[in-house]
Amino acid sequence: MRRILVGCCGWAVKGGREAYFQKFPAIEIQETFYKLPRTETVTRWREKAPSGFVFCMKAWQAVSHPVSSPTWRRAGLKPGKSEATRYGWLRPVKENFAAWEKTAEVAKAMQARVVVIQTPASMPDDQKTQQNVMKFFEHASTHSLTIAWEPRGRLAENRIFLQKVCEKHGIIHVTDILKSEPATQHRIFYTRLHGLGGGEVNYRYRYTDEDLHILAEKIYAKDFDEGYVFFNNLWMAEDAERFMRMLKRENKFS
Repeated sequence: MRRILVGCCGWAVKGGREAYFQKFPAIEIQETFYKLPRTETVTRWREKAPSGFVFCMKAWQAVSHPVSSPTWRRAGLKPGKSEATRYGWLRPVKENFAAWEKTAEVAKAMQARVVVIQTPASMPDDQKTQQNVMKFFEHASTHSLTIAWEPRGRLAENRIFLQKVCEKHGIIHVTDILKSEPATQHRIFYTRLHGLGGGEVNYRYRYTDEDLHILAEKIYAKDFDEGYVFFNNLWMAEDAERFMRMLKRENKFS
């Protein structure tokens, strides 16, 4: 039987990590996007987690988001003027490669099953950017990490390019499966649910039972070995728990 693990984007349970461990089998760590924690910190998380608990994590924003992004206020890095123009957008430059090395170090200490790179809607879809993405993933994929990519904006609509880059470098294409299908299949299925409605995200959305049934049917139709479903809305813990109960009742996944 295929395995699917359900969880939240962050420690979204009252009571913190210990309470989260009691409710969910997996998590996608968000702190790592804003500012990388020390390897000692994530090692402690790993050691305190119950047997079989799965960590996934978001890659540090230094590789994906330009310094002009408001989230950089929390990055813990103050590049000089010349360096500042080079970070982000998966540019194949020494600054991004160094940021990826630090991301990989934390991911390995955490024993992260999947590392998700989320690129912003501001990232263009032009020939130069496509070349950069190919070169970046060529470098990034040399690590013994499973990498997933969630593009936003124009790049997210270029399915031909997404299929090409993901298949060439073994990248998981991440989408919100209730809004968009991945451009290519991977033995790992990974979806991030940001709420329904207008725009790419609607964090204030609360999923209905009908939404969750549709979600289950979409997942049932996929061919994969292991799957991850992470809710990323204000009611993520409640919605994720409801979805887990639904899967258990229908007994289609371990």
